[in-house]
Amino acid sequence: MQYEPVIGLEVHAQLNTRTKIFCSCANAFGGEPNTHVCPVCLGMPGVLPVLNKTVVEYAMRMALATDCTITRESRFARKNYFYPDLPKNYQISQYELPIAEHGQVTITLDDGTAKRIGITRIHMEEDAGKLIHDAGRPVSRVDYNRTGTPLIEIVSEPDMRSPEEAGAYLRQIRSILRYLGISDGNMEEGSFRCDANVSLRPIGTETLGTRAELKNLNSFKYVESALAYEIRRQESVLIDGGTVIQETRLWDSAQNRSFSMRGKEEAHDYRYFPDPDLTPLIIDGSWIETIRQSLPELPDARKERFINEYALPPYDAGVLTSARELADYFEECVRLVNNPKLVSNWVMGSLLGLLNSNGKTIEASPVSAAQLAELLTLMETSVISGKIAKTVFDEMVASGKAPKVIVAEKGLVQVTDSSEISAVVDRVIAASPNEVEKFKAGNIKLMGFFVGQVMKETKGKANPGVVNQLLKEKLG
Repeated sequence: MQYEPVIGLEVHAQLNTRTKIFCSCANAFGGEPNTHVCPVCLGMPGVLPVLNKTVVEYAMRMALATDCTITRESRFARKNYFYPDLPKNYQISQYELPIAEHGQVTITLDDGTAKRIGITRIHMEEDAGKLIHDAGRPVSRVDYNRTGTPLIEIVSEPDMRSPEEAGAYLRQIRSILRYLGISDGNMEEGSFRCDANVSLRPIGTETLGTRAELKNLNSFKYVESALAYEIRRQESVLIDGGTVIQETRLWDSAQNRSFSMRGKEEAHDYRYFPDPDLTPLIIDGSWIETIRQSLPELPDARKERFINEYALPPYDAGVLTSARELADYFEECVRLVNNPKLVSNWVMGSLLGLLNSNGKTIEASPVSAAQLAELLTLMETSVISGKIAKTVFDEMVASGKAPKVIVAEKGLVQVTDSSEISAVVDRVIAASPNEVEKFKAGNIKLMGFFVGQVMKETKGKANPGVVNQLLKEKLG
C-alpha cells in the first residue's frame, strides 16, 4: 500500500514591539538574565495584565496580509500547564475566539508550481521563559526575560504533502512577516519557530491518519529534514503492520533523527477557560480599514510588479522579492543604472554568492546599492569590461573603495582604441600559425582561443567587441 503525507504547521512568530504583551517591560533579545522582568510578567499575586495595543495591530496586519477574516470580538484564555519557565503555571493565549480565521497564502515550488495553503487561524499569546542547562552539572537555570514576549501563532490547514511544500510555506510566512515589519523572523534567536504535525494515509483516501508533532523546529533545513525522517518512520511502522502513536517528538539534528518526548496533549488537557483579568477584545470596522490602508506592498504583489515593470523572469523576480531589504536594494540599483536584467544578474550572482558564502544577509552587504550601480555604469559606458568588473567587485569587497577609485588606481580602464588592439591581434595571429591554419580549415571554435590570447596580452582590458570584430576581419 502506498501512503501520502499530510502536513500542517503551527508557526510562532515573536512580534518586535517595544514592550511586552501585557506589561511595560522591554521586549528585547538578550540582556542579563532576569533583568527584563516585572511583577506582571513574573506572575506575582495581585497583578493585572494590560493588553498592548500595538500587538493587536501587528496581529491584524498579518491577518489582512494572509486574507484572514478578523473577528470583531475575540477573547483571551488561560492555557494551563506546568513548566519551570512558565511562572504563572498558565499561558495567556486565545482559544475558542481567536483574532483571525480562514486565510490563505500561495507558495511557489522549485518547478514553478503554485499551490494555495489554507490558514486555519491566527491568535495572540505570550511567550514562556527560557531554560539554560548547565553542561557540567545536572542543573538548569531559568531566564524569565522572554516571558511575556508577544507572539502570534499562525496555524495552517493540513494542506501540505511534502517537506518541500512545508519549507516553501514557512519561507513565504517569514517573508510576509518581515515585509510587514512586525517580526524580524530570526530563527537563530527563536523569534520564528515552528511545530509540525504530520500523518500518513493511503493514497486516494480522505481520512486523516494518526499524527505526530515535531516540536520547536527553528530552521528551514531542520523542518524539511525532520519531516522527511518522520514520513519514513511512520511509513515503516505502517508497512510492518504497526500503529502510529499520537505523540510529540523532538528533532535531534546531530543524529538526524527524531525521538519521543511525550504523549500528544489534546485541547482538554490544557483546561482552557476565559481569562478573568482580560475583557473581550472588540475591533470595529474603521480600525480594520485603517490597518488595511497601512499595509505595504507584499511579496507576491511585488514579484508580479518586478515581472511586469522590469521584464524579469519569474525566477529572478521571486529571488529578488524574497526579502524586503533585497528588493529595496535591487530597486535602488535599477534607479541609478536603468538596466534591470544586468542588475538582477549581478545581485543574484556575485552579490548573493558572496553573502551566502559568508552567512550574511543583504543588510550586511559590504557593497552598497550605490556602489554596485556605479560599477555597472562603468560597464555600461565601456569604461571597463565585464571581466574587469568582476576584479573591481572583489577589490570593492576587500577594500571598501569606490569602483572609480579602484579603476583609476589600478589602471583598469578598458582599451577601446582599435589601432592599439589591432597591433595586439596581429601579434597573436603571427604567434599562432598552426591555430590559424586550423581555423581557416573550418575549426571555428578556435576563435575563443584567439580572443583569450588577446585578452591575456592586454590583461583583460581590451574591448571584447572590438577584439572579435578585428579577429574576424584578419582571419578572413
